[in-house]
Amino acid sequence: MLTNLTNFLSDLGWPMSFQGWPRPNQATAQNRHCSSQLGPLPTRLYQIKMKTLFLLLLFCHVSSAVKHSLKIFRTGSSGVPNLSEFVGSLEVDGSLVGYCDSNKNIVEPKQDWVKKIIEDDPQHFQWYTQECFQSGPNIFKVWINNLKQHLNQSGGVHILQDISGCEWDDETGEVNGFNQFGYDGEDFISFDLQTLTWIALKPQAVTTKLKWDSEEARIKVKEIDLTKIFPGLLKKYLVFGNSSLQRKDLPSVSLLQKTPSSPVSCHATGFYPDSALMFWRKDGEEIHEDVDHGEILPNHDGSFQMSVDLNLSSVTPEDWRRYDCVFQLSGVKNNIVIKLDKAVIRTNWGKPESNVVSCRATFPTMLWLMKVRCCCGDNEFSCGRHFEPCFCSLTNPFSSPPVVFTYQFLHRLN
Repeated sequence: MLTNLTNFLSDLGWPMSFQGWPRPNQATAQNRHCSSQLGPLPTRLYQIKMKTLFLLLLFCHVSSAVKHSLKIFRTGSSGVPNLSEFVGSLEVDGSLVGYCDSNKNIVEPKQDWVKKIIEDDPQHFQWYTQECFQSGPNIFKVWINNLKQHLNQSGGVHILQDISGCEWDDETGEVNGFNQFGYDGEDFISFDLQTLTWIALKPQAVTTKLKWDSEEARIKVKEIDLTKIFPGLLKKYLVFGNSSLQRKDLPSVSLLQKTPSSPVSCHATGFYPDSALMFWRKDGEEIHEDVDHGEILPNHDGSFQMSVDLNLSSVTPEDWRRYDCVFQLSGVKNNIVIKLDKAVIRTNWGKPESNVVSCRATFPTMLWLMKVRCCCGDNEFSCGRHFEPCFCSLTNPFSSPPVVFTYQFLHRLN
């Protein structure tokens, strides 16, 4: 347990300021050791391939190490009607731990074990309250104003986001920290933990990079945050949330198809943690041709979902029986295997139009970092993080068997 929680929390990077620029949570580095799942660096397809490679390596080990992660998300906005000036969230191993909203005066623990931490250490909750209602909004307001001046911007809608945190390998003890900022939906600046320097992710960030590189105190504090402070908080949360965070939940796996000519999607939902792998096989061998791997996405209940599409345009009906979909969860020996069978494929093809439900994003301008919740009536589910088309899935519980509808929307201001 941390000996000085107050100093630790202040060192997260929110309350301090240096020479006119508030100390950021300090602009993040997605160094080459980090798996921070940020933005379009360099492309979404590249991210998917790299994550798939990582998972392949993970499952190749006889005794796989377990990596845990802590991520702090913060977002400040200017000129956006009906959008909070500051929101923040904390995730551990992909599960939402806490959330705050400055406009709504909300500081809310999202797990029962977090409430236990608050009971044992009231300073924890006091810090969240101070950061959400005072320090955080003030700091982000100054940052946005400074950026607007530097970029010769006046008025308009502007959003500043950052993500910081660490990964910890509980077998080797290896710790990798990351911290990165995005501005108006684009990666802006990051911190390289190996070289202890800032990386300008676009030409407009060079001035900020040079300024922050010259501030030795900022560099030192950031190094401590990423290598000592964040791992300490992560380990503390893992102790309190052990039964929840270190559980293994297997998913339900279904075969979905929009139309008879569409690819067949192998869809798994409800698994935890997100260290999972899913692929198509032919005659027992994994295949890559005509296969499209989707991202692992969060569900509203803290579990995860993923899908892998198989294009069958060149496959004869007689050969369908040679294909199957395999789901693997890290730490679980038995795989889930579902055979490609037309009789078990779920589809909304031919269903009445009245079954179609429109999809909208709660915060469509915040797809860069923050997980976006899509809403269909009273149902809530998750979709992507990027400024690009977002695909959403929703199971209609009133149909028999349940039908999974898939929708697409482009981000826009509501």
